[in-house]
Amino acid sequence: MIRSIFLFFLFLIAEQLLYAQEKMPTIKATSKSVDIKDAYGFHKNQWTIVPEAKPDVFETNTQNGKVTFYTDIDSISVVVKPTTVFDFTIILNDTAKAWTRIIYKPSYLDVLKNASAFNLNDNRSLPKFTYQDSSNPNLIALRKGLNLDSIAGQSTELQKILNLLHWIHNLIPHDGQHGNPEVRNAMSMISVCKKEARGLNCRGLATVLNESYLAMGIKSRFVTCLPKDSTDQECHVINLVFSKDLNKWLWIDPTNDAYIMNENGELLSIEEVRNRIIKEQSLIVNPDANWNKKEAVLKPNYLFTYMAKNLYRFECPVSSEYNAETQTKDKTIEYIQLNPLDYYKQIPNIEKHTNKTNNYTRIVYKTNNPTLFWQTP
Repeated sequence: MIRSIFLFFLFLIAEQLLYAQEKMPTIKATSKSVDIKDAYGFHKNQWTIVPEAKPDVFETNTQNGKVTFYTDIDSISVVVKPTTVFDFTIILNDTAKAWTRIIYKPSYLDVLKNASAFNLNDNRSLPKFTYQDSSNPNLIALRKGLNLDSIAGQSTELQKILNLLHWIHNLIPHDGQHGNPEVRNAMSMISVCKKEARGLNCRGLATVLNESYLAMGIKSRFVTCLPKDSTDQECHVINLVFSKDLNKWLWIDPTNDAYIMNENGELLSIEEVRNRIIKEQSLIVNPDANWNKKEAVLKPNYLFTYMAKNLYRFECPVSSEYNAETQTKDKTIEYIQLNPLDYYKQIPNIEKHTNKTNNYTRIVYKTNNPTLFWQTP
């Protein structure tokens, strides 16, 4: 009896879907390839007709503009608004019916622009960021063992910062497909990479570079740059490096051998880059920025797509130190997370997670106050 009722409802739903599709606007095609024209131009062969998808959804960030589908023999247009859900049917070779849907989805840049508001009056209690002194025995060993004085050179402080950036970028390739070694300090990870002929992901590269800066007496943190979508596991980790000579933080990205400048050639911080992206102000990526010496890093994709997605919110360890994230028994590591006001997960104020196997504890403090998060050493 229950099975009969279930089958009846399946049949009813199928009938309703069939009826809905019959009422949809219809265009014809003899080829599966479809061209699309939107607010950004004409895109040849951008869409493939897939009758099996029900519906096959096309997402566009064109807002209050026209989107047109061109088959080889027909076309259909719709003016897209934020509320648009436009269904139509493509009949392929007079037989197969492809239920197709056009919906609006904001671009990463649009999402970032809507996240510009913070709260400078947020006074929730936070621990103070600290930076391990270069006199620490592990950092002394790192400085000598890797010959960092020679790598950094005898030039200006800024040139030393950039020399170390280029060095680690060229020493270890970026490998975003695999995790980092369990022991996460510069000496160990460099050794493992050489022995196993492997690379590190962005977090590993930023960790090695961070400890190298600390060993040279340069204050630095590694910053996890996160998207709005908490289910999106793809983020990016770069370094926030303090220049005493310039009296400011700098954006330093070892994965892409990249730093960012304004129209006057002045290096910018992560906060400054984020604000300039939102305000559509001038930004310059160093011309030799690259991924694994294989691909040039181009500003439109790097800043306005990839990093626009990942500059929504941020997280840093409270203590910038050697071996910070090696998960040893009974260890506790604290982080501070900066969230814009439109982020959906503002509470609890403090999150605590403990691994029951080794009692490793991770504590995250949240704030909406960028002044506290970007505080200088």
